[in-house]
Amino acid sequence: MKKPSKPFKNKKKTPVVREQTQCRFCREKRSYIDYKDIDTLQKLLTNRGKIFSRKRSGNCAHCQRMVQTAIKQARFMSLLPFTA
Repeated sequence: MKKPSKPFKNKKKTPVVREQTQCRFCREKRSYIDYKDIDTLQKLLTNRGKIFSRKRSGNCAHCQRMVQTAIKQARFMSLLPFTA
């Protein structure tokens, strides 16, 4: 014999309101990320020379693309290493 099933309870989940944080470049209102600013760019690289992901660095998509371009320019000008 089958047990009678319990009636389905519709529990409404309260939405979790999360504070939106801006990336470090949007907070400073920087419109351009300079490839010659090595100190800032090194914070966005691993010790092996890989670029941190957006999730890890906390950048927005627009700023992450600018960071990526700046790092590639700095590597080409031999200001940053390709690998470490």
